[in-house]
This record gives sequence, C-alpha cells and structure tokens, in this order.
Amino acid sequence: MIVIIGNGISGVTAARHIRKKSTQAITIISSESKYFFSRTALMYVFMGHMKFEHTQPYEAQFWEKNNIKLSQENITKIDTDRNILLTGSGKEIEYSKLIIASGSKPNKFGWKGQNASRVSGLYSKQDLDYIDKTAENCESAVIVGGGLIGIELAEMMLSRNIEVHFLVRQELYWSDVLPEQDSRLIMDHLKKHHGLHMYYSTELDEIVTNEKNEAIAVKTTTGKRINCEFVGLTPGVSPSIEFVSSSKIETNRGILVNRHLETSEKNIFAIGDCAEFRNPLEGRKKIEQVWYTGKIMGETVAKSITGERTEYNPGHWFNSAKFFEIEYQTYGEVHNQLQKGHHEFVYQHPRKEILLHFVFEIDSRKFIGINSFGIRLRHPVVNHWLLNEASIDEVLNNLKSANFDPEFYTKYEKDVVAQFNTKFGTNVQLEKMKWWQQLISS
Repeated sequence: MIVIIGNGISGVTAARHIRKKSTQAITIISSESKYFFSRTALMYVFMGHMKFEHTQPYEAQFWEKNNIKLSQENITKIDTDRNILLTGSGKEIEYSKLIIASGSKPNKFGWKGQNASRVSGLYSKQDLDYIDKTAENCESAVIVGGGLIGIELAEMMLSRNIEVHFLVRQELYWSDVLPEQDSRLIMDHLKKHHGLHMYYSTELDEIVTNEKNEAIAVKTTTGKRINCEFVGLTPGVSPSIEFVSSSKIETNRGILVNRHLETSEKNIFAIGDCAEFRNPLEGRKKIEQVWYTGKIMGETVAKSITGERTEYNPGHWFNSAKFFEIEYQTYGEVHNQLQKGHHEFVYQHPRKEILLHFVFEIDSRKFIGINSFGIRLRHPVVNHWLLNEASIDEVLNNLKSANFDPEFYTKYEKDVVAQFNTKFGTNVQLEKMKWWQQLISS
C-alpha cells in the first residue's frame, strides 16, 4: 500500500497522479482535516468572502470514486525496519511505499509567552478556527514578522476593525526578498491603511501574559510595550518533521532528499515544504515552500512510484501574492541585491502604485527576471522569454504580449520603453504583432 502523510497540495497531487497510472491501494493521512483544501484561501474564509467548504476543490465522493482512502490520524513515529507507521491513537499502518508531505509549521524563537493563549500563527485549519474565535473579543492585535503571511493576517484583522501593530525586524519591508525600490513601494502603500501601525527595525522581546496565561501585551527589544488581545506569530515557517526524528531517515532542517525526491531510506520519499534538497538546483533554495513547487514535486514523485523514475525539474522560479490591493508577481531571478554582472531597470508610475523591475545580464543583455507590482503579467509569455533566453530588448519590444489585461495596461507600455531607451541609450520599439495569442492557445 502507498501511504501519503499530509493532504496538502503536494500529497494530494501525488495521490491523484499515481491513481492515473496505477491501481495500487493509496491512503492519505492527515490530522489537520479530512479533506484537502486551499490553504491560501483561509484568509478569505475569515473575512467572510467564502465558507470553508468552498476551499475544497474536490467533493467528498471524489476520493471514494478514485479509490483513495482518507485517514484522520496523527503519525508519531516511523519504523523503517518494519515499514510501519505508528499513530497517536495506537494504530499501526503498514506501507510498501511512503511519501512524506507533512508541510510546515510557524516559526517560534523561544520568546517568553510564545505558547500562551491568544497567540497563534496562520497556517492550519486549526489556526483559522482559533483566530476566528479569539478575534470576537479583540480590539488590538500585534503581528510579528514581515512576510506574506503577516500581511494576510493584518488584512484579516483590519477587516473586522481590529487595530493592528506590525513588527518588522528589518529597516525595509521584506528586504530579504525585495529590492529596495520595490520594498518602499509596498511600505508607502501600507501607510495608507487606517488602523495599521508599522514598526520597522523592531523585534519582539516577550509576550506579556495575565494570570490566565492570556496574551495582554508585547514588549519589543527597545523596551516599548504594546497592549493587545491577540499576537500573530508570522516570522516564516519551518518543516514539520518532529515525528521523523526517531527514525533512520536523514534530516537537517527538513527531510533530506536527492533530485528524485528520494530520502535516505528505500521506498520513502519526501515532497513539499518538509523536503530539503541535498544538492539544490542552481539558483534555487534547499527548501522550496511554494504552492506550485509542491504541486510539481507531487507530479514528479508519482512518476517515480509508477515506474518512471524522474528528476525534479520545476523550471524557472515564479510566485505571486497580494499586498492588500497591490498584486505582486515575480519571475526568474530578481534578488534583493543586484548580482555581479547584472543590470536593472525599474519603471515606477509617478502617481499610481505600479512598478516593473527588470533584471538582465550586462554583457549578453539576456533577460533574467522581473518583479511586477500593480500589473498582472501572462505567465506563459514571461516563461517563454526565460526559456528561450530572450534579450531585454526583445522583452521590451514585445511588452504588450505579456499584458494579462491589454485594455488596462496599454497606457503604460510606451512610457516603460521610453524610459528604458533614455536610460540606456537604446532605440527599442514596441511590437504591434500579437504573436503571444498563438503561444497562449498552443
């Protein structure tokens, strides 16, 4: 029997693709929820935009129809000698092949009060339920950590008229990822939100609790006290692999895997947020905690398990998110600091919250990557440029091709190209032919 620990995007994708090629018995185990759901939609459930059942892509009968067994258990130990999983309820589950897709957990760094009541991260269905209940009697919240999950939690709280104090360790927002000009665009945007108080270069020292062990305030390392009824801990996530520690499976921060997503033990694989590559792909991180990479890992391991041993090959990096009203996309390589041998061109609209950050090689002029804020780009087009090593001149020449909504975006293209020509002394012209239509439909 094939057993999958974790019913997130990685584990469920693996199960679906194995079933397409095999009739082997499949069991998915998760203590979080019985059915797979879209984790990125949790904030919209809290904000009342949808119900939790609307976050589940598949109806209940899907699993029975595809002969995929679901089990709500908590795995406590893996016995690799006997091919046995031990559960918190005392059950033993036998496997022939095991896929570990146990995901992540919110980081905690030993702060005093971090395990108190009215303190939570935002990752699981249980986190959502707890925050929803806590918010009922909350007037002020403190959020620790300046990443994407922190922004989601801030938007959630503001949607219920809860005052938000946001502690960011860096001088600039998300500066370990975004270049300075990109970061400042978001910082200026955050200033416009009533009830959102940003504290940069500020770290949490401790969470103050009352006699009931409930959070009532935080103290920063500068000695400032901020009273609150909720503390959101969102300083990133780390692999959730505690149950693996007593097994023979080799781990570091995550479960160590090769390019085929195989662990140190035969017939055991690890995918998604919990997997750590021994030798990561060039320019990629050892641990890739993004929805689309988890999906690709699930597809990859399914091929290997059904007889087609396959290396993980995710292609060029991309990601997307929202900072309140500003949509953000990133493709290829756009680092927070410009790399040696690279050049950059940043277009920022003088009045609107629109920014395009292009990166290309100085000598070859090869297009390397782009950050986009306030404009949605077509993934197939940008990916085509990266795959075919297009020059920055070709990219700008065909800039209209990448526009997801031409009617919205046409007014900016001439300005983008004109500013580029002025800065670099070139004569790039906008292409009128819509060659991308054939690409999109193919």
